[in-house]
This record gives sequence, structure tokens and C-alpha cells, in this order.
Amino acid sequence: MRLLPLLLEIQTTPIVKMNVQLFRRSVGRFFSSLILLAGVALALTGCQTAPPIATADTVPYLDVRLREGDTVKISFPGAPNLDSTQQIRRDGKITLSLGGEVVAAGLSPVELEKELLRLYEAQLVVKQVIVAVTSPGYPIFVSGAVLRPGKLIVDRPVTVVEAIMEAGGFDRAKADLKKVTVLRQIDGKSMSYKVDVKATIDGANVKQFFLKPADIVVVPEKFTWF
Repeated sequence: MRLLPLLLEIQTTPIVKMNVQLFRRSVGRFFSSLILLAGVALALTGCQTAPPIATADTVPYLDVRLREGDTVKISFPGAPNLDSTQQIRRDGKITLSLGGEVVAAGLSPVELEKELLRLYEAQLVVKQVIVAVTSPGYPIFVSGAVLRPGKLIVDRPVTVVEAIMEAGGFDRAKADLKKVTVLRQIDGKSMSYKVDVKATIDGANVKQFFLKPADIVVVPEKFTWF
């Protein structure tokens, strides 16, 4: 019979009251923090611009542009003695047998042919110059939840899925294939594109996303609370 009054007496002691109040305050602060964090996350999500989806990139990359480090063979059909093989230097230029230097980086082989013909037409009997790229490979980069992240050199049109496979494939335990991102520089501006790789792997009828030189493929990890 004495037990109930004793329990009531313990609950009403100052120390117990203080501990209960502290506990309630701690719980309140915890949930307030959660609500605040959720609000900030929503605000940030709303401020971000959704990455564009470029339908033009469903076309394989075929426009070869010369870059530093590329090796080109320059032939003069009317004067074979002037033929040479040059590697484009860091400054983007090549040195010709006829003398002088020409900026080659950024041009296509056809554009370089026209530029060489314009510069040296007066010295040529046969008005023809042929430029062939002997090292046509271009770099792309794959990072994130793949087995071998890093730089790839490819010599043919490749899709995002093919690039991931070339990087050893994706980490099945970590990779979020629905949110793969392609980062690209266009006229000095950074662009990003979301690609649903999972849909392709699952056999869905979706258009392939083709990569361009220096593209960066990022395979994010799945978000988990723990």
C-alpha cells in the first residue's frame, strides 16, 4: 500500500522534475534541427537549375578537331619530298618543311588542308595538300562508383554506357545508375546532363547519349542514411 505514494513522491522531487524537463528540451531541439535541415535542403533543391538533356548528343561524335599531342601526316602530292609527320606542340602549332609555323589545334583536318594551301599555294606546282590524323584518339574521363576511374583514350564514337564499361563497369553495391551526370565544356561554359543509364541496361527503348572529347562521366553513389 505504501508503494504508490512512494512513486508519486519520487516523481515530484526537484531532481526528477529537472531531468524530465531537460529531456523534453533535448527532444524538442532535436526535432527542430531536423525540420530546419529539411527546410534548407528543400530550399537548395529549389534554387538549383535542373541539368539540361541535349537531344543533339544522340548523334555519334564524328567531327574530329586537332588537339595538342595529336600526330598528323601532311602530304604534298606534287612534291613528295615535302611530306612530313608532325606532332602538334603544346602551343598548338606545327612546323612545316616549307618553313614557318601553323596553328593546327582547334582545326579539323580539312580546315588545316585549306589553311596550308592558302599559305603555300604559290610554292606548289600541284595545288593540293592532304592532312591525315595518325593518332585520332581523344580523351574522356570517368569517375565515381566505377571499378577503374580515370582517363580513357577512345578512337571511335562511344556512349555513356560504353565508357562506364571501359572503366571496368559500375560498382553494383554503390552506383546510382539513374543519376549519372555528364560534364562538358561548351564555348567556355560548363554544362551538365543527366543520363538514366539504368534504363538502358534494363533494356528500355531509350536513345543513347554519345560523348565528346574531354567529357567527364560521373557515376554517383546511392544515398543512404547509414
